[in-house]
Amino acid sequence: MKYAVIAPVAAGVTADPGFMAAFARHLEQCGFESIVVVEHTVLMAQYNSVYPYDAAGRVELPADCAVPDPLELLAFLAGQTRRLGLATGVLVLPNHHPVVLAKRIATLDALSGGRLRLCVGMGWLKEEIEACGTEFASRGRRADEQLAVLRLLWQDRPEGVGFHGEFFDFDHAMCYPKPLSHIPIHIGGHSRAAARRAGRLGDGFQPLGVGGAELAELVSLMREEAERCGRDPDVLELSLGHLVTKIDGERAAKLSERGADRLILAMPATSDLDEARDMASACAQRLGLTS
Repeated sequence: MKYAVIAPVAAGVTADPGFMAAFARHLEQCGFESIVVVEHTVLMAQYNSVYPYDAAGRVELPADCAVPDPLELLAFLAGQTRRLGLATGVLVLPNHHPVVLAKRIATLDALSGGRLRLCVGMGWLKEEIEACGTEFASRGRRADEQLAVLRLLWQDRPEGVGFHGEFFDFDHAMCYPKPLSHIPIHIGGHSRAAARRAGRLGDGFQPLGVGGAELAELVSLMREEAERCGRDPDVLELSLGHLVTKIDGERAAKLSERGADRLILAMPATSDLDEARDMASACAQRLGLTS
C-alpha cells in the first residue's frame, strides 16, 4: 500500500512557502509516498453548480481561499525535497490547453527527477470552466483529446507529431524536454464516465468519497472498459481516500482488500505547522512507516 497526503488547502496555507516547504520535507521524512495538491484556477463568489462531494452541494473552500497553481506549487516543492512523489489531485483538465500543459508537465517531471503523478478530473464548477474559455457540456470529449495530445507530445519522434481532432489540430510538433519516464495519469471522479475513461485511457482511477456497492460497481466498470479496449485491467492502480487522523493498519488492510493500491489521506484544515507535522507523524507511526 502507498500513502499520499493532501496538502491542507482549506487552511489557506498552501501558498505559504515556509509552511509548505517544511510540511513537504516532514512528509518525506515520515515515509509517505507523495504529497497531493488540488486545483481551482478560480473560485466563484456566487455559483449555481452543485458540489458533488457534499450533501449541501457547496464546496467547503471560501472564494478568497488561496489555491496556488498545482504545477507551480509542485515545482517549488520539488526543490525542497529529494524523494517525495509530487501529485495533482485533481488537476482540472478543461482549464488547460494540452499543448501548453504537455510542456509544463514534462518540464516539471524532468527537473524533479521523474517524481510526478497526475490525477486529472473533468471539473464540477461550471462557472470556473467557462471562465477559462471551455464549454462545460463538451469537456468530456475534449478531455479524451487532451489526454491523447499529452501522450503524443511526450513521444520522441524526430519527424514531429500531428493531431487532428474536434478540438485540437496541429502537424509536425516537437515538444522538449521529454518526461524522464512514463508519467502516470489517473482519472479522478466518481461517475460512470470517469470509471470508463480510467479503463480506456488512464493508468489508474481515483474515486474519492465513494464506498461500498457503488465503489465496487465503478471498479468493475473500469476493468470491463479496459478489457474492451484490449488493456490489462490488473495494471491500473486504484487510489481511495481516508483521513490522516483516522487511518490505521486495520482500516488500510480493509481498503486493500477492496483493491486499493494507494490511500489519499486528507488533512484537517490546520494552519498550525507543528500540529500538522504532529498529525503526520502519528499517522506514519500507526501505519508502520516510521519506527
